Amino acid sequence: MGTLVMGVLNVTPDSFSDGGRWFTPGAAVAHGMHLLEQGADILDVGGESTRPGADRPIEEEELDRVIPVIRELARAGARVSVDTMRASVAAQAVEAGAVIVNDVSGGLADPQMAGVVASAGVPFVVMHWRGHSELMQDRTSYDDVVVDVCRALSERVSDLCARGVARDQLILDPGLGFAKLAGHNWSLLAHLDALQSLGFPVLVGTSRKAFLGRLGIPEGGEPRPPAQRDVATAATTVIAALAGVWGVRVHDVASSIDALRVVAAVEAAR
Repeated sequence: MGTLVMGVLNVTPDSFSDGGRWFTPGAAVAHGMHLLEQGADILDVGGESTRPGADRPIEEEELDRVIPVIRELARAGARVSVDTMRASVAAQAVEAGAVIVNDVSGGLADPQMAGVVASAGVPFVVMHWRGHSELMQDRTSYDDVVVDVCRALSERVSDLCARGVARDQLILDPGLGFAKLAGHNWSLLAHLDALQSLGFPVLVGTSRKAFLGRLGIPEGGEPRPPAQRDVATAATTVIAALAGVWGVRVHDVASSIDALRVVAAVEAAR
């Protein structure tokens, strides 16, 4: 099996990339179907922006945003992931048809998350995390970012397994852009083999992030806006695929599908 493409579906008014564009259930479902047509293997539906500095919605608001969308997309045959840090949202999303839980806190934000995931038996994406959006960019100090992230993810695995989550449910995400400076992100991309060596599937999420927008921009200059970062994102999809990762999480599915086709064609010609 090759690298999977997880299409991002932000049902939020304040996402850094496309906040508000898919905020109504109808618009969100239509965009999800469009991502499927482009070739997405998974649709990752989230109702909370995790951009630096973002405020958290209350639980009821998050549920109102994501559950109707998940239900409709699952009915249409989509493989749906719920992007949430709340156990209650994860539980209701699985009931509505989600088959993956993607928690950017890796189960740290809600102590009930491990129990929900263990009971549901669904794959669980565990991201490296150092705190909520308003705090994370104050926590960017590492001795060796690759070693430190691998160690932290290993600790999360041990804790989650002790709480009843099966090892074969776990997918690891290095958390590019979360409590990371640009150099940290590049180091993690350059050493995906270290993450792979932990023995779990790996999800990489670089899509439209600020460190890509700053490529080629002079010091102090304005980074390119998020919508102009898809070519750079597709380049990271190639890097991730060559490293053999399980999946990439992207906003623009079509360009990453093309990137993966290039990788597959080259591999087939070896």
